[in-house]
Amino acid sequence: MANSGGGAVCNGNLHNHKKQSDGLPSENCTKNGILKEAQQNGKPHFYNKPIVESFEEAPLHVLVFTYMGYGIGTLFGYLRDFLRSRGIEKCNAAVEREEQKDFVPLYQNFENFYTRNLYMRIRDNWNRPICSAPGALFDVMERVSDDYNWTFRFTGRIIKDVINMGSYNFLGLAARYDESMRTVKDVLESHGVGVASTRCEMGTLNKHKELEDLVAKFLNVEAAMVFGMGFATNSMNIPALVGKGCLILSDELNHASLVLGARISGATIRIFKHNNMQSLEKLLRDAIIYGQPRTRRAWKKILILVEGVYSMEGSIVRLPQIVALKKKYKAYLYIDEAHSIGSLGPTGRGVVEFFGMDPQDVDVLMGTFTKSFGAAGGYIAGRKDLVDYLQVHSHSAAYATSMSPPVAEQIIRSMKLIMGLDGTTQGLQRVRQLAKNTRYFRQRLNEMGFIVYGNEESPVIPLLLYMPSKVAAFARHLLNRKIGVVVVGFPATPLAEARARFCLSAAHTREMLDTVLEALDEMGDLLQLKYSRHRKSARPELYDETSFELDD
Repeated sequence: MANSGGGAVCNGNLHNHKKQSDGLPSENCTKNGILKEAQQNGKPHFYNKPIVESFEEAPLHVLVFTYMGYGIGTLFGYLRDFLRSRGIEKCNAAVEREEQKDFVPLYQNFENFYTRNLYMRIRDNWNRPICSAPGALFDVMERVSDDYNWTFRFTGRIIKDVINMGSYNFLGLAARYDESMRTVKDVLESHGVGVASTRCEMGTLNKHKELEDLVAKFLNVEAAMVFGMGFATNSMNIPALVGKGCLILSDELNHASLVLGARISGATIRIFKHNNMQSLEKLLRDAIIYGQPRTRRAWKKILILVEGVYSMEGSIVRLPQIVALKKKYKAYLYIDEAHSIGSLGPTGRGVVEFFGMDPQDVDVLMGTFTKSFGAAGGYIAGRKDLVDYLQVHSHSAAYATSMSPPVAEQIIRSMKLIMGLDGTTQGLQRVRQLAKNTRYFRQRLNEMGFIVYGNEESPVIPLLLYMPSKVAAFARHLLNRKIGVVVVGFPATPLAEARARFCLSAAHTREMLDTVLEALDEMGDLLQLKYSRHRKSARPELYDETSFELDD
């Protein structure tokens, strides 16, 4: 591949998939991945270390037993559905009312098969009620079920001081009230809780403008706009940017909010393999050569959708290579930094800073305040003309209620802490502590023999469990040890790749992490979860594939 111009990236090494695949680009390639503009801006940080990501494959017998488990569960599910239809077993699922039997079914029976017969059996591992701040330790309300998880009742007992390994509290800023939150209390007293209007009408407050100016300064861009809901920041703003006659190139592992926004937009959607530059370039080249289907007219816009840190895989976007491709083919780049803002980069400014790149090379910077900032909502940032356009055309600005003033103040307070504008270095210390905790926890899990996905710098750490029965046992046993974890399975992951997802926090002490690691070590032996043979996966097809079929 020819160089993309502007000194962008890699001297053509995007085609050298052997070097790319093992995550070890040459030092020269990494340095050339730093854009000239960024160097001219005098940025203090350049990412000059190898990119190390792991997607180790499971042993064959584990996959066989996993599929066998789902197969047996499916057979018993059909048997139980038969017994329910004959009235032998009570049906607790939603059914049509008797007077609606002749209607088109509202509840599709087969679509709920998985929910009825598998998810319900292990449902106690999700939606657990928390009755404290989601800090490093939290309190859980104990509940039990008398009908195999169809309903729950509370026992009245509180499980105190459970180690929180599941919340996105990356910098530990979601915590109980203390004097550092005094400004939030003051705003609550002066502005109240709700705004009772949209941004386009009477819902733009001085706190919103202060926050937007601070976000723009934090990200080193011209302007920013904030929204009251992170999910809606994607799903309601992407349709304002692209529409019919436009092409969206979306990573196959993008978040549901990106997927929904792309679908609502009416644009044509093409999927490229996760972090696979050959796959993305093939789609870009075909889009330029062939244009729109049938008419062969040029696309109005081509928009690339990616995430900074992928929340189920723990991988980090290959930003320098994607920027090179988007420049070469004159496409636009939209990056969702929900999990990377505040958690990556020497000063917590996200994946752009992590790679030492110029923020102007990303056309649309999106992020949320729900993770690192201990609040709620999201932002879109970039050029001023982009923000001016969204202020008029964004569905979220026109129809959604504005961000609550105390929430805005919490974000301002957190961002000033990270930037050091509070006169301390606590924010920087938290960013560094998170990085230390991440490397320590990942290293120990690998040493124990677990299969762990993702980038070594990512605070999202998926531990592969595979079998559905082990998913339930894993979460239940750890809660008995006062450790709260998030377990994830199909359809949020591929069928045979159920996992536990740990989210590290700067608030975790070394003693907490050692307690969790000791429990995981014992659990790995008890449930036989130590599958790792330190063998490279066939799955990063993610990076290695040179020939592949793409679905239209």
